[in-house]
Amino acid sequence: MQISDRKKKILQAVVEEYIETAEPVGSKTIQHKAGLDCSPATIRNELADLCSSGYLEQPHTSAGRVPTAKGYRLYVNELMRQQKLSVEETEAINASLSAKAEELDQLISDAGHMASLVTNYPAVSITSQTPATIKRFDLIYIDPNTFIIVLLLTNDTVKNKLVHLPFSFEESMMTRLSAVFNASFTGITEDKISPVLISSSERAVGDTMGLCSVIAGFAIEILSTAKSGGALVTGEANLLKLPEFKDPEKAHRLMNYLSDTSNLSILPSLTQDGDVKVLIGPENVAEELKDSSVVLASYNAGDNMKGLIGVVGPTRMDYSSVAAKLSYIAASLSKLLGGGGSPPPGFGKLMIKGDDNDG
Repeated sequence: MQISDRKKKILQAVVEEYIETAEPVGSKTIQHKAGLDCSPATIRNELADLCSSGYLEQPHTSAGRVPTAKGYRLYVNELMRQQKLSVEETEAINASLSAKAEELDQLISDAGHMASLVTNYPAVSITSQTPATIKRFDLIYIDPNTFIIVLLLTNDTVKNKLVHLPFSFEESMMTRLSAVFNASFTGITEDKISPVLISSSERAVGDTMGLCSVIAGFAIEILSTAKSGGALVTGEANLLKLPEFKDPEKAHRLMNYLSDTSNLSILPSLTQDGDVKVLIGPENVAEELKDSSVVLASYNAGDNMKGLIGVVGPTRMDYSSVAAKLSYIAASLSKLLGGGGSPPPGFGKLMIKGDDNDG
């Protein structure tokens, strides 16, 4: 049965408002949300038609309307304009992204070796990913005990999970869950996926089996791992060539510090690609770096990822030369990884710790 465009707008308004609030939706709310130029009486008549057609239902005589399984189906099929991915497509995309990640790691490793080689100092390479959120949920029904969760993230990666359950469920439940999760769980970080939100979603779809918790748990797992970046240190032995580190204990202390890449998380971030920052001696936060200088240059690693390439050495270093070399390497990385731009002849904006003026 075909329904009019106005009825579709009303149905869409009811579904989206109900998903957001988990409360029956009244005609005044619908008129505002759908932006309809018609009287409340006309909307009430359209609501009555949608109820008689099985797209909406009214829990109580004095209450507003809520979507039925049939209403959710129309919303998903036509109003969301959502294209589902097949299992084969998601597997192909994941394989392609994995290959790309391996190439990225090798390129960043090579850049670190190059930075150490041209400066004769230990080099650090760091990538950090902008926190991703979920762009779309696809829930693919396989059989009464099995379904697949497919997540498309804002960094254009795709994650999926095959779920086997010891109980059965109807295919219509997947439709309702998909509508709820696409409306309420997209565009948020994992810390926003709260027990309250999950409980509200369970009530919205009538989930008494814990399906919302299964899907939300997988979303939290994926979002937490999507935040991680990587760090690499190369050329630590270069310290032993420097007179400032002839003392074996002093050199050993700094080399041990650099060997634990988790320590690099305290290094400052740079807001603009190509910026160079110099931290001299006590300006460094870590005690192990108090007698050293750190020079960092930023680059765009693509796919919502930012990176730093830098060196650690004595406070006695040719900062201008080091900054120019690192800036060139960083600009080359940005170009190779899709960040755009060309390697500069010199170096970009130089920012001494605590000074935002141009160098």
